[in-house]
Amino acid sequence: MEEKDFSAKEAMLYTQRIAQLSKALWKSVEKDWQQWIKPYDLNINEHHILSIAYHLNGASISDVAKFGVMHVSTAFNFSKKLEERGFLEFSKKENDKRNTYIKLTEKGEKVFLDSLSAYDGTQTSVYTGSLPLKDIYGKFPEIMELMAIVRNIYGDDFMEIFETSFNNINQDFIEDDGKIIKKANLEKEFI
Repeated sequence: MEEKDFSAKEAMLYTQRIAQLSKALWKSVEKDWQQWIKPYDLNINEHHILSIAYHLNGASISDVAKFGVMHVSTAFNFSKKLEERGFLEFSKKENDKRNTYIKLTEKGEKVFLDSLSAYDGTQTSVYTGSLPLKDIYGKFPEIMELMAIVRNIYGDDFMEIFETSFNNINQDFIEDDGKIIKKANLEKEFI
């Protein structure tokens, strides 16, 4: 039997600290996210699916579930609602009849891009809560340790999509008069 490098008490205190901090942070993020997308009559899962569909351009429902950190049935059911509203199209691939794929419609892309344009980070708790750290260090926290934990839990594929989505936003969008807008006539980098 291997010798443990930690005690049960240490493990419990660490995991409970992460749990409490994660729950508190999520509650704040959830409230901010709901306020942001309220004008679009979307819930968080629907908006997240639109985002994943935008960045993955032809994602399977399994991909949506994996990268959206939701159950496959949740990903399917919310995607179905988005399809009914004309935001997504469902399809099967000729060489892969088992999986269902989604793709944004023009209407879906428009509502997603409009939501990005309407984003006002200065009204979010995470932004305002991070400003004192930005003032001290000259930049927002990079959260590298948290990203390493997530990578160890969800794997390299998850983090690759995570980084790709942020790289896409960084490359494909500009800020104009405080609004985030897509650069004209750019081809997106897709995986």
